[in-house]
Amino acid sequence: MTSARRILASTVLALCMSLALAPAAAQPALLVKPLAERRVAELPAGALYWRIETVADRAQAESAAGAWSLVAESAGRTWLFTLGAAGEATPGATKVAEVGPIPRVQASRYLLRINDASGPPGSVTSVHSHPGSEAFYVLSGEQSIRGAHDTLHVQAGHVEAGHGADMAMQVSSSGTTDLHALVMFVVDADKPFSSPATLP
Repeated sequence: MTSARRILASTVLALCMSLALAPAAAQPALLVKPLAERRVAELPAGALYWRIETVADRAQAESAAGAWSLVAESAGRTWLFTLGAAGEATPGATKVAEVGPIPRVQASRYLLRINDASGPPGSVTSVHSHPGSEAFYVLSGEQSIRGAHDTLHVQAGHVEAGHGADMAMQVSSSGTTDLHALVMFVVDADKPFSSPATLP
């Protein structure tokens, strides 16, 4: 082997080793933003479900909203989210999905919130917990929710009720296309909305 070829081979070998030993690039963060929230003194009686509906515009949604409803705009549509019993419907609204039962939380005040989550495949949140429950409706892509004992996978067009209060989790965009999801929360209003946590 000529000197030039030995130098080239050594350079290629060194480059391959440096790539193999380099730390993996940090995963991008899932973008999470609140769309709507309200505080309430009590929750509806009985088993809790989130009803997800669309309406023509914000004015109609605000007019139709009840004591446990939230109005949000996302993906070019006006959404009405209502916490209550299964099988109900809002006059004039188009029902998209219903998810539940939602794990209850005991508190002196409650925060109802809708978050918008989006990101390219591989984007993740930090490991965290909430002082209450959350539920997921995926508009596009796939959302995965890793917990201590299992991982939930939610496909586009589907809903899933998450775990109860103070459960450690990490949420990610796990499909082959960008994730866009709407996330519904019922949490203790007097505690931090999100706290760092650890998973085994």
